[in-house]
Amino acid sequence: MRKRTVRNGLRLVMASLVLIILASFYHASLSEMLSLSMSAENRVYSLGIFWATAIGSYGVVLVAFGFILSSQKRDESVRILPTFITVIALIALFFYLLTNSINNPVKEEQRRLRPGETITI
Repeated sequence: MRKRTVRNGLRLVMASLVLIILASFYHASLSEMLSLSMSAENRVYSLGIFWATAIGSYGVVLVAFGFILSSQKRDESVRILPTFITVIALIALFFYLLTNSINNPVKEEQRRLRPGETITI
């Protein structure tokens, strides 16, 4: 097993998880911070998911080749466990944010109208 290749693949998987989290849960905040239009916000979401898929699939291929290839002498000092634990933590964060977004909808949608307020359609 080539630990350097596996570690680099896991780093790419970590980057793709961060992109998926940002694109899935924080695309509205990012577009509001950058003053983007609604179509640009949709583009941020779609490009984020696209690049996360591309980077993550390349990372998975690197991990698979790292497991297949024979090890080298310089791979003895490489540690994979911290990177693997970080990947697991990012997966747990994704599922926490997913369940939290399902159970607790956005607060702005729950606000009731005060007496005298009207709805502009």
